[in-house]
Amino acid sequence: MPEHEYVYIRKLFYQSIFQVKNLEEHIQMIFYSVLAFFIPFFLGHPQWAVGVIVNTALILGATYLRGYKVLPVILLPSIGVLIAGLIFGPLTMYLVYLIPFIWIGNALYVYCHRHFMFKKWNSLASIGVTSVIKSVFIAIGAIILYVFGVIPAALLIPMSILQLGTAIGGGIIALGIVKGRNALQN
Repeated sequence: MPEHEYVYIRKLFYQSIFQVKNLEEHIQMIFYSVLAFFIPFFLGHPQWAVGVIVNTALILGATYLRGYKVLPVILLPSIGVLIAGLIFGPLTMYLVYLIPFIWIGNALYVYCHRHFMFKKWNSLASIGVTSVIKSVFIAIGAIILYVFGVIPAALLIPMSILQLGTAIGGGIIALGIVKGRNALQN
């Protein structure tokens, strides 16, 4: 791997888009992780509301945390949904098969957004593109599992178009929070 690629990958995982103090970063990591894990317990339904809040936490984590510190925010929402067993009702157990796709989709959403921000993309364009990447990846996983008879057809919409909508909605809310925070600090 060429030296410049190695340096960029280290930047992607060990720097934050906006510099925050260590204590603030730890507090934010805990807050986003707890929020992402417990929102299914407190809110339960509707799925779109849970998804928007989780995606907001993902983009805020991508923005203010160093890359490796956002991992709990990527992983915990699916575990929270599975444990809470609320969102999909009797279909929740099928989530076990979808969790790896959701984790990778969340990681793509976070790290692609970080990549685009480091490359100085327009933040709204970044949210649009990363939302499509995330939702397409999860949808392909769901379709493959459906074709092989692992999950029911009832999960195809929640794992495709609903993923796109919640990713866009959560991303836009996160961008509003970032913009508001930056305005308050200036």
